[in-house]
Amino acid sequence: MSSRTRGAAGVHTVRIPRQKGRRGAQPFVVVVPEHPSLTREAASALGGLIWRSRRALAPTGLAVLALIAAGLLHAIAWWSGLLLAPVAAGPLAWLLVMQRRRPAAGSVLFWRIGVALLVTLALVWLAFAAGFGPLAGALELVWLLTLLAAQTAWLIVRRTH
Repeated sequence: MSSRTRGAAGVHTVRIPRQKGRRGAQPFVVVVPEHPSLTREAASALGGLIWRSRRALAPTGLAVLALIAAGLLHAIAWWSGLLLAPVAAGPLAWLLVMQRRRPAAGSVLFWRIGVALLVTLALVWLAFAAGFGPLAGALELVWLLTLLAAQTAWLIVRRTH
């Protein structure tokens, strides 16, 4: 193969076999450059954007992971929701213990209450989703609203600290 017909990166070489009636002629060589499709370019741009802002989207990733985990728990063992239900009281117990050990007022108390309520809601959703299915009834709406609240709070906290 000569240096003129060697393929470069992203280039495909297509050889067309000899046609009848052209015994002495050389085969045709057609070089076709590879152009990525618009879908591939859009997917790679979206993937790059998500990768660059992966820390900012941490609550969204955790929410999607929780949705998948709840679906698997529901499919494998629906009764796991009964085991997860008592765990939902953990954040409220944490709030009471923290207020007793280190009393807070003002914005610190506001953030403690907000975090405790958000985590309690997420754990209650996980228990119900594991028992009844993550998309049953209003659970999908609760998941979405919890995701939006957690993502908003995360972005506010990251910007102020």
